[in-house]
Amino acid sequence: MDDLNEKAARNRKIKHAIFIVVLIILFILFIFPFVLVVINVFKTKADITSDPLALVGKHGFTLENFPEAMRKMDFWKSFMNSAIITITSTILTIALSSMAAYVLVRNKWKACGILFGMMIASMVIPFQVLMIPIVSLYGGVLGLLSHRATLIFMHVGFSSSMATFMFHGAINTNVPIALEEAGTIDGCSRWQIYWQIVFPLLKPTIATVAIIDAMAFWNDYLLPSLVLAKKELYTIPIATQAFYGTYSTDIGLVMAALLLAMLPILILYFFLQRYIVEGVTSGAVK
Repeated sequence: MDDLNEKAARNRKIKHAIFIVVLIILFILFIFPFVLVVINVFKTKADITSDPLALVGKHGFTLENFPEAMRKMDFWKSFMNSAIITITSTILTIALSSMAAYVLVRNKWKACGILFGMMIASMVIPFQVLMIPIVSLYGGVLGLLSHRATLIFMHVGFSSSMATFMFHGAINTNVPIALEEAGTIDGCSRWQIYWQIVFPLLKPTIATVAIIDAMAFWNDYLLPSLVLAKKELYTIPIATQAFYGTYSTDIGLVMAALLLAMLPILILYFFLQRYIVEGVTSGAVK
């Protein structure tokens, strides 16, 4: 019996060691592109081309890529465009989706079930299927392209189904109906019950939706490139196309632009990371 126990313990240790090794390999593969950007952003174009894996290039350490990249892509204007679109879209998505989920959860109408099912079904429709009709309608028929408000409206529309699904599970699981009944007894209106009782209990899910949607809105290239035709409205992902020429590309400036584009999202994730797992799993088990 002791031999069997020792053998089982040894097998568990071996499996655990293999699991750790696989995780380390996957982590290295995942983080390698980011490390490559960081080590090459401080090199000249010639050094990047000759030896992209070297920690320091032959011409030494340089910071010239950053000011040149910011000038060429008109960084601050692009940054403000991205910030306005991302922040507004994220706030509207959280507010509207959480309210929609609350109505769908607390009202047992047949229409609510049908609407929720339609929202879930819409999540499987690829954006590429819709982009040509959308551009034709908003551009050719309504003439509403090249406006930040149009892009914000589209971002909110495309992200609402997933956000509503997450809030729906969180409200179902983490918000007891007894709290709302107590609020009603104390004289709270339905509006006060939602904002003062229900919404504060959704903080983990709010943080999760915020980081997921903010990353998607900030990094999105395809939809803004279809909607924003004016250069003064370009977001950071679109502005980076200024570094790609027909015959040559300055890799150092591209690396600098990519790092500048990543920093705001990395900072946001750093502050909200402790809520991510809790928010994703909050509606998984009832």
